[in-house]
Amino acid sequence: MPACLVISTSGNPDSNSRRMAQYALNVLKRSSLRCDWLDISRLDLPLCDADVCYGHAGAQQVSNAIEAADGIIVATPIYNYDVSAAAKNMVELTGSAWEEKIVAFLCAAGGMSSYMSVMSFANSLMFDFRSIIIPRFVYATGSAFKGDELVDHKVGERIEQLTAEMIRFVNALRGKQK
Repeated sequence: MPACLVISTSGNPDSNSRRMAQYALNVLKRSSLRCDWLDISRLDLPLCDADVCYGHAGAQQVSNAIEAADGIIVATPIYNYDVSAAAKNMVELTGSAWEEKIVAFLCAAGGMSSYMSVMSFANSLMFDFRSIIIPRFVYATGSAFKGDELVDHKVGERIEQLTAEMIRFVNALRGKQK
């Protein structure tokens, strides 16, 4: 059975990108895909040092989860017109586990000006690991949330569209191979 992994890359305990990831996970659980959750803030991940970091238990756990997935939804906060440093570090630690994975993005930011900032991260996954990027991502600001609740119905609809695309891509590209 094809599998999907939803990864939260925020270290903030009050993270809107994590809320978006949980919303997507709930939608995916209603599908025929096996769905897994990974919150890297709960792991003791080392900084990538291009040496002993790859053998670290947390790095191995993330790498194994990515390897086992056919499709991956990365939820990330946007800081300084880029994805979180934790998201970039995660890719550095896991490298080739991303090869030929189907990847989608959920982004949360403070303002609307950074909506294209996930593209350098997406390009890196495409060029370095031949990942297939879902050509739809969700970008939301704090106004989409009230406390722990996603209140912007358009953002909710976009997350549902993104998960539907993930399901379609995974089933089309992986479903027949497994």
